[in-house]
Amino acid sequence: MRIYALIITCIGLLIVSGCGGGSSSRGADSGNGGDGNGSPQYNVEVRRTSFGIPHIKASNYANMGYGYGYVHAQDNLCVLAEDLLTIRGERAKYLGRDGTYTIVANGSTANNVDSDFFWKFIATDAAIAPLKNSDQEAIDATKGFVAGYNRYVKELNAGEHPGRHLACRDEAWLTQISADDMFRRYFRLTLLASSSVFVNEVSQAKPPGPDNLPLPVDLDDILALDPGALPLSGGLPIGSNMYALGPDAVSEESLLLGNPHFPWTGTERLYLTHLELPDAEIMGASLYGVPAVLIGFNEHFAWSHTVSTAYRFTFYELTLNPADPTQYLYDGEMRDMEASEVSIDILEDDGTSTSETRTLYRSHYGPMLELAVSGVPVLEWSPLKAYTLRDANAENDSLMNQFFSWNRAQSFEEFVELHGSVLGVPWVNTAATGPGKPAYYGDVTVVPNVSDAKVQTCGALPLQAVLGQLMPGLPILDGSRSTCEWDSDEDAPRPGIFGPANLPKITRNDWVHNCNDSYWVSNPAEPLTGFAAIIGDEGTERTLRTRLCMQQVIKRLDGSDGRPGDRFDLETLQEVALDSAVLSEQLARPSMLSSYCALPLPLLSTGGASVDTSAACSVLATWDGKNNLDSVGGHIWREFWRNTGGPLPIATPIDDLLWLTPFSASDPVNTPASLNVLNPIVATAFADGIQKVLDSSFELDTPMGQIQHSGVHDSIIPIFGGEGFEGSFTIANARSGGLEEDGYNITYGNSYIQTVTWDNAGNPVAEGFITYSQSADPASPYYKNMTEAYSAKQWIKFPYLEADIAADTVETLNLSE
Repeated sequence: MRIYALIITCIGLLIVSGCGGGSSSRGADSGNGGDGNGSPQYNVEVRRTSFGIPHIKASNYANMGYGYGYVHAQDNLCVLAEDLLTIRGERAKYLGRDGTYTIVANGSTANNVDSDFFWKFIATDAAIAPLKNSDQEAIDATKGFVAGYNRYVKELNAGEHPGRHLACRDEAWLTQISADDMFRRYFRLTLLASSSVFVNEVSQAKPPGPDNLPLPVDLDDILALDPGALPLSGGLPIGSNMYALGPDAVSEESLLLGNPHFPWTGTERLYLTHLELPDAEIMGASLYGVPAVLIGFNEHFAWSHTVSTAYRFTFYELTLNPADPTQYLYDGEMRDMEASEVSIDILEDDGTSTSETRTLYRSHYGPMLELAVSGVPVLEWSPLKAYTLRDANAENDSLMNQFFSWNRAQSFEEFVELHGSVLGVPWVNTAATGPGKPAYYGDVTVVPNVSDAKVQTCGALPLQAVLGQLMPGLPILDGSRSTCEWDSDEDAPRPGIFGPANLPKITRNDWVHNCNDSYWVSNPAEPLTGFAAIIGDEGTERTLRTRLCMQQVIKRLDGSDGRPGDRFDLETLQEVALDSAVLSEQLARPSMLSSYCALPLPLLSTGGASVDTSAACSVLATWDGKNNLDSVGGHIWREFWRNTGGPLPIATPIDDLLWLTPFSASDPVNTPASLNVLNPIVATAFADGIQKVLDSSFELDTPMGQIQHSGVHDSIIPIFGGEGFEGSFTIANARSGGLEEDGYNITYGNSYIQTVTWDNAGNPVAEGFITYSQSADPASPYYKNMTEAYSAKQWIKFPYLEADIAADTVETLNLSE
């Protein structure tokens, strides 16, 4: 299969640019750089190995960025270009008034006009200025990336690369970019779990007046809202799994699993590179447009991330001057809000261009906003009260320094030390290990320094009490008192955030994990407690996915998982990662088979129709309990469990009647349990799930591989795995309301996967996937080949050693300018 894959890759590369160690060399005369004396400003070698992995060997960070920018444009030009257009606030200018833009990773959707107003108001020159003062390595890499990207755009404009990037190559908005575009890109990523969730709420906020009468706020109406409808009430709509396995959990060397669950569309896709520099060598994945490794490995350590439960912002309630709703009380005096006149250009339907201007406001805390949920006003700008947002990550000037310093770290111990001393990680947990090293976990991230005691004394009542029930941990503070400003820790590198001593972290010789619940039971043998509620919850029910995360390790180490031995090695870690087991099935299917399926009686659906369960029960009785391609019955179970009201993809209180054994904080791994089959909701959900399948185009006994497939490719590629709500560890999510006529179209889930260990010489041994492949361009030879390998569970070796790279090189680019 490896030889076959290489042949196919070479055929594609021959069409595009040559293969089998061939070289594409472009000299200084093809660019605009140089020192004026004929010496190139940029000079870098990029070798691609199978599946399009670029290995960028450079003498400095500027050259590395140049090679990175060029190959990233080769692979993903249109996706990144549209995002940069958006952050500049130019969607309406080029794409018209009526379009929309969704930040898939946080669920925020806005029309082009509102999006443009938001980004022009938020991503100002002043806002990105702190990032422009990052360490020199980050600055140089950014400038190099811009030059490499622009080089590729110029080639495209000159008619090179025929057939490539048809989605954008002839569009007016495909332009060369500046370094500021990239700093805005970094800024946008930093705000992913905070300000950018509120694009509409900020861009539409305006003070009350005769043409903008405030709506009445009813606390009972707010309390009656579905918590899931509130922004970020369940965290980001993205997730991840990760394990760090130390010496006591492995048969050979320490192991790490990195397994982000990110969108398969947009710029929160991940891109795999290998960077070789004089002071650093690192391999791994980054979000589009970031010329550094964000999740990766080398000979010293390996690490991964999962989305943290901590809030990165707080609301402030302002007390207004009744005579002027743009003035607010602060320590007994009235302050003026800062008014900004923001103008955007708009392409109208008739082809003409118009402009529109809004006045948007800031307090000294941050932007003003208005929030309504399902038509219910929650944060309303009235003549007496208004609401503003302070965002810790809008003040985070260490984002790039964090990852560039990690990329240069020379030991596991240095990696861990940098986690706290730089403290620039914006919104993700971290797990790490190294050869012969223990397992480390930390939610050492940028979190507003708001203690539980401060919420008690500064919470803006009564709204704090109400929203505190719907969004536990998120403060709404009194903005009229300086004593309610965020505190500062002595060990924090910046004011207003918690220092590492007040953030959860743990190091153990056996194992740590995170699967998107809070830090509390990163290892259930050593719970982490006593931290501020804004960071996460403690002593609460874990999601089914988190419970399966823990159970898989526990059962491996006590030898009860059915595999040989009682330790992990690379092969068993990979088996676990792609096993496609479903915890809800393990907990509940025996009860279903011995109750409803043992009775010959039909069940009533929600609509009152009689549903015959016998055929579905026969399928479920022989189901292997997994969602592999040849598994039969998983779609029935998924549609049933979708309707139970069972555990959501994040930790939330659930109907206590679903389980007979309730949750116990003393046993979060195994409780709740024992499905309550006497609960009529369960019976109805079973009937509804069966009927959903009967009404679809799929038979009850259709294998999952014929139902579930990639939703982002131009051919059918079967995808295994399940969804978080049903207790899957191996994630494949269609982001829909259920089974559709063409099945489950996977657009989210397992994205970048790395399994890492080290050989006897201390060299990294890594295998994995970019599940949707390296390129989003259908004309690229790297558009779907990794996806096809992933579908077949054919683990891809990530070449790290020079001999392995040389043996697998399919294309070489010698780039200079």
